[in-house]
Parts: sequence; C-alpha cells; structure tokens
Amino acid sequence: MGIFPKLDQPTIENMHRFVFLLLFLVCACQPSATEEKPKLENLTDFIKQPQATSLLGEPLYAAEPSEALIERYLKRKATYQEDSTQIDNIIWMGRFTAYMGNYEEAIRIYSQGLKRYPRQARLYRHRGHRYISTRQLDKAIEDFKKAEALTEGTVNQFEPDGMPNARNIPVSTLHGNIYYHLGLAYYLKQDMPNALDAYQKCLATSTMPDNVVSATHWLYMIARRMGKEEQANLYLKDITADMDIIENMAYHQACLFYKGEIEEAALGDQGDAPANDALAYAIANWYQYNGDIAAAKERLAAILEKDSWAAFGYIAAESDWAELERGE
Repeated sequence: MGIFPKLDQPTIENMHRFVFLLLFLVCACQPSATEEKPKLENLTDFIKQPQATSLLGEPLYAAEPSEALIERYLKRKATYQEDSTQIDNIIWMGRFTAYMGNYEEAIRIYSQGLKRYPRQARLYRHRGHRYISTRQLDKAIEDFKKAEALTEGTVNQFEPDGMPNARNIPVSTLHGNIYYHLGLAYYLKQDMPNALDAYQKCLATSTMPDNVVSATHWLYMIARRMGKEEQANLYLKDITADMDIIENMAYHQACLFYKGEIEEAALGDQGDAPANDALAYAIANWYQYNGDIAAAKERLAAILEKDSWAAFGYIAAESDWAELERGE
C-alpha cells in the first residue's frame, strides 16, 4: 500500500472540478490587462459647462480648483453625507461647493435646504450670494428681501468664515451680509436709490472697522454716482488711516483714496485677488463719476480681461461697461 490512498475515478473528477472552480474564482477577482479600474467621482466635471452668463452675454466657466481646496471640500462633503438634514451641514456644503466654483450646484443645495427649512434666513442669504455670482440679480434681491423679513427684530450674529482671515477673527454678521449683498444686487442693476438704502442699513449693523470701511466704500461710490458729492464726503468723516482693519484692506485703501489721503500711484498693482479687483473697480468708478469716461473704460477693460469673474469688483465692472455701452 502506498503512502497516498488510492482514489477512485469519481473522486479524481470531483477534485478536478474543484480546482477548476477555484482557478476561475481567482481569475475573476483579478482585473484584466484591458479592464479599467473603477473611476473615482470626477469632482471637476462642472468646469466643462458654463456656470453663468455674464452681464455682457458671455459664457463663464469655473477654474480648476486646487488640491488643497478639493481636500477641504471632501471633508465637508463627508460631514454632509453623514447628516444632510442638519442646517449647518447644508450651509457649509453649499459654501464649499461654491468655493470650488460649482455655483449652480451650490444653489441647488441651498434650495433643497429651503424645502426643509423654509424660514431659515441663512439659507436665503447664502443662496442670494450665489445668485449674484451667476448674475441672477432679481432672484438674489428676492432672497435677500426674504432674509431681511425673517431676521427683523432678531439678535444679530457673527458668521463664521469659510476662508478665515490672518487673525482667524470673523468680522461679518448675518444682518450685515444680508444688507451688504442686497445693496450690491441693486447696485449691479444700476438701482442706486435702493442700493444706497441697503448700504445705510448695512453700516448700522456693526461698528467693527472692517464693516465700517466696506459699507462706507459702497455708500461713497453710490452717492457720487447719484451726484450727491457733499453727502458722499460726509460718509468718509469716520475713516482714518489708523483703523484696525483685519481683512478689508482694499476697501480701507479705497476710502482713504476718496479722502485724498492716498494717491492712486500709491495703491500699487491690484493683481488678481478678488479684493484687488474691488480696489481696481473703485479707481475705475472714481474716474467715471469725475467725468473721465475714457480713463474709466480703460480700467474697466483691464478688470474684464482677468479670469476672476465671480469677484464683486469684476461683476460691477461688467455692469458699468454694459451701462456705458448702452449710453453710447
């Protein structure tokens, strides 16, 4: 008798079948040379389609987001997916979706949130902001007016920053942001009386220097555009060079420029940052209401050559260019 027991034919055939099945299962679990690995979610598909149409009729495409921004977005998305019914998760998901440049998706997120929380002013405030980004100005005004009504008589509160400043100190408030963006929407529609009213209310919401200079900047420009130079100068009386500004340096510089305490040459290169677009626009607008339309258009054109189409200074440059073209 050998070491191994003698196997009858049926047993051998069964083993062959078993080995064949085992090999089949192993091979089935291995990707073939031609088989593509499963693709991760493409987070930047939205850049292939226009996110908005400019006030000049041009399609606007979002830029490719940075890896650092994508990483922060994915963290917010994971939290949102854990509980998409929590109001703060909805707001943060919408905010970071917008930071990525996917404005229409951000609007959809806020709209879904409003189905659950129809009396939540913060959702109207943030959706209205993105209606401005996408040039849907009438919808923006409607949202900010709803937010204004819902916050009437309520205690104001600071809003956390999605992109914190150097000191990590939030400087804007819910009430202030509602009126700030409402005023901006009216301004972009060239509705200066309503814009003036909204920014006056914005100025009254906070005494923080950052909020004072941001509201004053718009109030001065609006009053000048309305031909109210004396009133415009009164808005500048509390603006001083030694104000403790945390993040709105561009607006502070603009106000000092209006007062004649800073020369245009001292403002330096405005660069590509959104805040610098605001400063570049302030200078262009200054030329416009002082009657030098050629110089104003030259500076507006320089802003419109940039890619920062979601910046408020850029949108304002679009609005003014369109208005000047209509006037000609």
